[in-house]
Amino acid sequence: MHVSVNYERCEGHAVCVEVAPTVFQISDDDEQVRVVDDSPDEALRTQVVLAARRCPIGAITVAD
Repeated sequence: MHVSVNYERCEGHAVCVEVAPTVFQISDDDEQVRVVDDSPDEALRTQVVLAARRCPIGAITVAD
């Protein structure tokens, strides 16, 4: 599984951080989410897919 964020679209809502904090992070200085693990363990698939679905603007892509 590969996770990516379209940084041109990301508005920093951080919904993904709430759902999958080991894959996505945002600091106080950032306006955008960062992918900290772009190839997470398969055990995190449910969380990562949910994070992508809940992104208000659809900036997250999950590919196999």
